[in-house]
Amino acid sequence: MSTGEKAKAKAEQVLGKAVRKAAHAMGKDTTAAKGAALEARGRARATKEKSRDRFRH
Repeated sequence: MSTGEKAKAKAEQVLGKAVRKAAHAMGKDTTAAKGAALEARGRARATKEKSRDRFRH
């Protein structure tokens, strides 16, 4: 996994989780859903990069 993409994936996961939890605490369901989507996108990016690495080696 390239270092830049790995960092980007982790950042999306952390930011999405923070947004989701903060929005949920404030009762903002729409924003919480956006945070959950951002977190899921980060997980998908990490999975994509891991599978790309498996095919390279």
